[in-house]
Amino acid sequence: MDALFSKITEWLKELLTASTMNNLTRMFESVNSQVTEVAGEVGTPPQSFQPGIFDMIRNLSESVIMPVAGIILTFIACYELIHLVTDTNNLANLDTWIFFKWVFKTAIAVLIISNTFNIIMAVFDVAQNVVNQSAGIISGSTELSADALANVETQLNEMELGPLFGMFLESFLLQILLRIMSVVVFVIVYGRMIEIYMMISLAPIPAATVGNREQSVIGQNYFRSLLALAFQGFLIMICVAIYAVLINQFALSDDILVGVWKIVGYTLLLVFTLFKTGSLAKSVFDAH
Repeated sequence: MDALFSKITEWLKELLTASTMNNLTRMFESVNSQVTEVAGEVGTPPQSFQPGIFDMIRNLSESVIMPVAGIILTFIACYELIHLVTDTNNLANLDTWIFFKWVFKTAIAVLIISNTFNIIMAVFDVAQNVVNQSAGIISGSTELSADALANVETQLNEMELGPLFGMFLESFLLQILLRIMSVVVFVIVYGRMIEIYMMISLAPIPAATVGNREQSVIGQNYFRSLLALAFQGFLIMICVAIYAVLINQFALSDDILVGVWKIVGYTLLLVFTLFKTGSLAKSVFDAH
């Protein structure tokens, strides 16, 4: 009877050890695959990320928003002309050069609106170049080393049935937690791109205010926000690089559970810092 019980215990230990190792090896698969794709996604310009969405946004902007921007520009140009005339004591001290100045400023404003998308794409081309160069410098894998996993398997084989069953349950729960975090990483990266598309769709309106001294603050803040979104990709790359260094330098300790929870903590830290990249980029560029 004791021999039968011993056989069952050994079989259960082998089953739990294999299941726990399977959970641990797959634990970071989702988040790691998502993290390794971040560099390519944040370095992709809007027109290449989802060409169909970009074409739709551009058509909507040019057909719906552009006429509104034209009306705003006309109003601003008329307001500025009236302002120039009244500043000269109601034409008493009129200088003809102010009309040339007004025509020149209006022409520049029209040129900016007509090339709004070219200007925006230039901003993202610069940011893409920065991200691509940083990707060439940053290196490191977010996968756990084979030695660390071998160490875990050795420790699992030395455990009794009760602690081994507890470790199996905890590894199963942690696997679910990290899958949720991988979804969060996906939401952050794709949410940034959707925000970019929404910003692009309204681009002609703030561009129409650039030519006026009083209203240009709208256009200036818009382009600062655009720069913040563009260079947020660089900050995301830095977060991923720090995460890779922490994972590569980490070795699982004698206590498996403590070691695994530390790695989960690193992943939570990655998610938290990814959330902070947007506000940090806006603070750097003084965007509201």
